[in-house]
Amino acid sequence: MTLSTTLSTALALFAQGKDAAKDGGGPNPVSTASIIIIVVALVAVLIFVVFLFLFFSFIRLWIQALLTKADIGIGSLIGMKLRNVDYAMIVRQKIALVQAGVRVTTGELESHFLARGNVPKTATAVIAAHKAGLDLPWRTAAAIDLAGRDVLEAVRTSVNPKVIDCPDPAKGKQFLDAVCRNGIQLLAKARVTVRTKLERLVGGATEETIIARVGEGIVKAIGSAHDHKEVLANPGMISQTVLHNALDAQTAFEIVSIDIAHIEVGENIGAKLQADQAAADLRVAQAEAEKRRAAAVAREQEMRALVEENRAKVVEAEAQVPQAIADAFQKGNLGVMDFYNMKNVQSDTLMRNNIATMTGGAEGQSGSGR
Repeated sequence: MTLSTTLSTALALFAQGKDAAKDGGGPNPVSTASIIIIVVALVAVLIFVVFLFLFFSFIRLWIQALLTKADIGIGSLIGMKLRNVDYAMIVRQKIALVQAGVRVTTGELESHFLARGNVPKTATAVIAAHKAGLDLPWRTAAAIDLAGRDVLEAVRTSVNPKVIDCPDPAKGKQFLDAVCRNGIQLLAKARVTVRTKLERLVGGATEETIIARVGEGIVKAIGSAHDHKEVLANPGMISQTVLHNALDAQTAFEIVSIDIAHIEVGENIGAKLQADQAAADLRVAQAEAEKRRAAAVAREQEMRALVEENRAKVVEAEAQVPQAIADAFQKGNLGVMDFYNMKNVQSDTLMRNNIATMTGGAEGQSGSGR
């Protein structure tokens, strides 16, 4: 019986019931039975329509899951549909995981999807890790994905180690600068091979920490070398020194190797510093000399002022001599003849001095006087 036939029969019975009710003028048992039949037919039709909808929506996925032993029932598919879950994607990923030999429940896949996780990428990562013999449970992979890390890239790096440049050229620095004990600057560039540690990926430090630690270790190793020629002759000593410092502790990576890709000689920092120090010492010495010269000039000016002051005192004392002579005359302490004798002595002394100056005998007289 088709849907159109059922509806036609129900409508014909309903019309007959109405006609019988009109002819009899009262309730008719046949009309009541007809109504019941109509209701039952409509319910059956509704159930049939729902069944068809479910059949065409889920039966293909259910059969596919059944044949691949994915263990997903019709009820689970309907529940995912009601919870607004992409059930087709969940079925595909569950089939892929089961076929790869990974045990994951449908609830875990659905929970990761509802938590805004990337189910296809997480499933691919778990399958890749399982095939590579790595221990990566679904819960760990889901936690890595929800933490914002690229879990598939982490698995690839764990299988195929990744090479990191130190320093990072993207940061605008091409070489690491380090100075040996003899003052020679070396410019070095290293390549670090790392492998992802999946168990430390959540909470572990990133590549930037590895680059910073390796750079610090290289600078320290070069700085501890006595001569830059030792480093140029054996760059491997830097790698060996750095590798023994456990630079990958508390990080999401394991350092496989550190290779010095490039090393060259830079400036003579020691000589430059010594030259700068000598220039600074010269400026200090010049400042001290200028200070002493200024002090000498000031002292000279003071002595000149003192000489002028003493000359003024001499002039003042000479100005008092005539007054003293006059006072001696008035008091009778000096006679006229004494005054003339004093003048004669002064004139004779002045004449002798002039003659000695003209004949050059002043030195001899002064020497004999001494």
